[in-house]
Amino acid sequence: MREGSPDPELYEFQRYRGRKPFAWPGGKKVAVWISPNLEYYEIDPPANPHRKSWAKPHPDVVGYSHRDHANRVGHWRMADVMSKHGFPGSVSLSVALCQHHPDVVADANARGWEFFSHGIYNTRYSYGMDERQERAIIEDSIRTVREATGQAIRGWLAPALTHTPRTLDLIAEYGMDYTCDLYHDDQPFPVKVSKGRLISMPYSLEVNDHYGFFIYNMSPREYAQTLIRQYERLAAEESGTVMCIPLHSYLIGQPHRIGPFEEVLRHIAADDRAWITRAGDIADAWYAVQEDAR
Repeated sequence: MREGSPDPELYEFQRYRGRKPFAWPGGKKVAVWISPNLEYYEIDPPANPHRKSWAKPHPDVVGYSHRDHANRVGHWRMADVMSKHGFPGSVSLSVALCQHHPDVVADANARGWEFFSHGIYNTRYSYGMDERQERAIIEDSIRTVREATGQAIRGWLAPALTHTPRTLDLIAEYGMDYTCDLYHDDQPFPVKVSKGRLISMPYSLEVNDHYGFFIYNMSPREYAQTLIRQYERLAAEESGTVMCIPLHSYLIGQPHRIGPFEEVLRHIAADDRAWITRAGDIADAWYAVQEDAR
């Protein structure tokens, strides 16, 4: 990223129309992956001068306890519905959860979900970090997830979507395959990094339940209808696309929201255009297509 440039210079411009068509395994039209954000929020985190952790003065008991519903209740409700309809999770993990609530991480691992890093805590931001600090967080994430689950993390979603100019270079250097921090496309796309390789994995702010309920003020039914419209359009495109459904179980796992969401899963699972999968499998398939094209 060149200082002073109006363009982040992280990827080439390539218009959507006119790209060489490709299909996902089995000729599927749209790769559907669900990203449960399994997070931990500190009640009284150290202050970051660039951003407040809580809207209210902390300790914010109300904000903390609302999010604590996720690990006490919401996760189990959300996860059971996903498993019932054959949807694995690709977990955006606050890796400190491995110490604070290891049973949540163990449950996700037992269901065959994969894990990528969402930083240590969702109340500690990358803004202002030097390279040594950022490397320490990446190394902590790799080590902690391996010890807790046996898995090697392959992707990254920055904590609370906060970055430094070196974040993408560093995660590629540490051998990760994808970032979820770019929202520029409906297909995977190469990211320019100084070492190694990296692709952007289509994640979503538009159909993220946080945006649906907190920003757009949708009802549970409206959110479910939005997901179905998103799926139907992507499945009708000429080439293979990706649909990510990012979730926070303290939101989607509420009793009044889980029913409409289950209808979405039932709708997608019944449609043979969907490849219901995980982010790492999408990365593998995309890299294989690019290798075959050479």
